[in-house]
Amino acid sequence: MTQIAWIIYIPLQIIWLPVSILAATWVGYKQIWHSRKLGLSQTAVEIINGRWTAHIFGLRDDFAAKQLAAALPNNSTLGLRLTLFPLMVAKFIAGHPILYPTLPDDDQASIANLVFSRSARIDALIKTYCSQATQFVVLGAGLDTRAYGPLTTHNMTMFELDQPRIQKSKRDALARAGLNGDHVHYIEIDFAQPDWHLALRTSAYDPARKTIFLWEGVSLYLNAGIVHATLNSIRQISAPGSVVIADFYGERMLNLANKTAMKHTLSMTDEQIGFGLDLKTGPGDTLAALAVATGYKLGRYHLMGTAHRKGAFMAIAAFEVGDVPA
Repeated sequence: MTQIAWIIYIPLQIIWLPVSILAATWVGYKQIWHSRKLGLSQTAVEIINGRWTAHIFGLRDDFAAKQLAAALPNNSTLGLRLTLFPLMVAKFIAGHPILYPTLPDDDQASIANLVFSRSARIDALIKTYCSQATQFVVLGAGLDTRAYGPLTTHNMTMFELDQPRIQKSKRDALARAGLNGDHVHYIEIDFAQPDWHLALRTSAYDPARKTIFLWEGVSLYLNAGIVHATLNSIRQISAPGSVVIADFYGERMLNLANKTAMKHTLSMTDEQIGFGLDLKTGPGDTLAALAVATGYKLGRYHLMGTAHRKGAFMAIAAFEVGDVPA
């Protein structure tokens, strides 16, 4: 059936191309210009659209992302459907995606697979540690939907930390999407402030309980000083056995993000690229060095795109809390 899917997809995509271009333009307008008008992150919309796509194409079960993406004022899931329609037809015929989206092996992953690869590997690490944890804290939560999905069955206390305007926009969208957030503690913070963790400590958060901290899609936009300070702050308020699950990016990703077109797009919503690691030579040692420097032990990790001559573009790592926090 895969061959038949290709035979149908190619002419359909050619015929459908004008519609795809118009629909993609509309999605881009909503994502970039409407986000700018609302003072929201356009990259957050890009990520949830990736998760929406993964759900629609059967790569990842995320009903909450599907509902939330459709409820955002700076997004258009109708535009996404129209853009991806030929691929959706091909997937229906073949029984699996034939070109996009895909979830390759870690070494073959490319930047085009970033959202799909990152979500899958982070999900796997959360699954590894969730049986030991009783709290789940999402740092820089943005439009993340893990607190509204299968994790709710693990009886963990949920926290989401982000800036006030981002949380308000998300909670409004959650209400429109019919997603219940009553079980989530929403904590307003600014990671640029050294005492950001005080807001968490004065909430229902218990530093004596094992906790999973999820720090996804954030470090790339910070400088090295804030990254190190944030990891240190988390460790100091964490019980032994807690873990920080985070993504870090290599020079290949930073170079791409700092190219004129992407850099200009990010600047439209006041976003810029900052922190990265050398993931080309000895990436495991690089991750271990960062873990040790901030008081952790490096646990499991994944390196994405190692088959590329310039090395991995992304690492997903678990930083484990060992000794009693200082």
